Amino acid sequence: MSNRRIIVLALQTEEDIVVARQRARQIAAALGFDNQDQARVATSVSEIARNAVTYAKDGQIEFALDESAPQQALSIMIKDRGPGIRNLQTILDGSYRSRTGLGKGLIGARRLMDRFDVQTGDKGTTVTLAKTRPRHARPLSPKQLSAVANLLSQPSSPHEELRQQNRELLQSLEDLNARGDELQQLTSELESTNRGVVALHSELETTAQELRRASELKTRFLSNMSHEFRTPLNSILALTRLLLDRVDGELSEEQVKQVRFIVGAASGLMELVDDLLDIAKVEAGKLDVHPAKFGVHELFGALRGLLKPLKTNDAVELVFEEPSGIPVLYNDEGKVTQILRNFISNALKYTTKGSVVISAQFKEPDRVLFTVRDTGIGIAKEYHDRIFQEFEQIPGAHQARVKGTGLGLPLSKKLAELLRGHVAVDSAPGEGSSFFLELPIRWTQDEQENFLPDWDKHADKPRVLVADDEEAFRYVMRRMIDPQKFEIIEASDGESALLAVHASSPDVVILDLNMPRRDGYGVLEEMGRSEKTRNIPVIVSSSLALSDLDRARLSRSRAILSKSSLSPDILSTALNEALARSHHP
Repeated sequence: MSNRRIIVLALQTEEDIVVARQRARQIAAALGFDNQDQARVATSVSEIARNAVTYAKDGQIEFALDESAPQQALSIMIKDRGPGIRNLQTILDGSYRSRTGLGKGLIGARRLMDRFDVQTGDKGTTVTLAKTRPRHARPLSPKQLSAVANLLSQPSSPHEELRQQNRELLQSLEDLNARGDELQQLTSELESTNRGVVALHSELETTAQELRRASELKTRFLSNMSHEFRTPLNSILALTRLLLDRVDGELSEEQVKQVRFIVGAASGLMELVDDLLDIAKVEAGKLDVHPAKFGVHELFGALRGLLKPLKTNDAVELVFEEPSGIPVLYNDEGKVTQILRNFISNALKYTTKGSVVISAQFKEPDRVLFTVRDTGIGIAKEYHDRIFQEFEQIPGAHQARVKGTGLGLPLSKKLAELLRGHVAVDSAPGEGSSFFLELPIRWTQDEQENFLPDWDKHADKPRVLVADDEEAFRYVMRRMIDPQKFEIIEASDGESALLAVHASSPDVVILDLNMPRRDGYGVLEEMGRSEKTRNIPVIVSSSLALSDLDRARLSRSRAILSKSSLSPDILSTALNEALARSHHP
């Protein structure tokens, strides 16, 4: 049994409405509802009962205990035999307009109760209301419920209910007045706080203006002084070159040694001046970015040659890991080189044995991460932020051995931010250090546009991705494909091939089948799952003897070429046909 009836009352007169309201309050109190919920139940019953009496003239109200849910609820059913409610849905939506107030009782009751349902027709209307009992209320036994029903069956006084309703109205009015006083006091406090905030904001704005002026003066001073220093330094270096070239006569060994000390000191000072000038330009917003296309492989080659003279310790190995699966970058190669050079030169300075390893990794969807990892002395965590601040250096015995200005890393940080990237460090004493530079693949003027679009899709030359784990065969491909007609990118395994496909959007893929990490079949299947890559033409190039089942698995490819019979003409024909079919499907 889900519902246990408590009491049933007739609804025919205005007095019945008052009695129904009174009984609703008494039942709600007996079921453990607080004063606020008692008033909500009584008000809902009063509104629906008034509708039944006013518009139907005949009805009844039933109070019951609903035990179907985990928590008992007060269930109230109000029935009438009237003509039904027209425009019910319009009323419940709140868009119905009535001069008599029809519909407001329904909407109010629905808001005050937990459950609300209306069934209406030409033979009458039934409104069902329910209010869940409080969690702290104990379940009522049948005996307790009977005692409540017996108590409610006693005659009641409508006047007492009206007096109770008046008391509630007076209490509500007192509560509203008290809240009004609280709001007025809160408003006064907020006005006072606002005045303080306005005054503080004015002070902060004044301070900010002063700081901006001070920063501008510092930047102008650094820029002017850097330019002024460069002229005598250039003269010093030029004069030392004259002396070392013996233009005015021979020098003794001691004099040569002294001149070389002068050259070293002047070169160090010139490097400091250049760093100061670059920092001043960045802060003044006058350092321009000159983006251009360049590959990571070529970047590492240039850095290897540039930094080779700095490697004076044979116990330290300088290693550039071969980049794989990284698309061509569109950024300022000079500034990227400057940042990495600072990282690598620092690593060489503070590493006495072991290695300095430089690597690059593609990060989807549109970033590249450079890492310079060393086996040097390491940096304590509390200094990780300080090393990127100007003129900050880590105290320690190593500073006596290695001299520096503390400008290289701060400048690197500013340059990275200028290139829409950032730098970071991971290090601990005795465990070496890893410095990171993360940049967008494509630099744009607007920071919000740093995504990887098909920016080179309409380049003059179609792009061909050669995916093969054999370096020798990739070399053969580079020789067979006309560099005047095509741009070539490479991948040495299946995973790198997929990264390159998503990052670079090649026009054609030449795919080997037998590759590590993912074979050619897997690459082809993965490309077919993405709308971005499924229409890129694929030419399979393999030395395997393929069965009919193998060829069926390769049905999405545009051509299957045998490596043993491959020639420039065959490859050129396959490329041209693949491109023609991709443009005219």
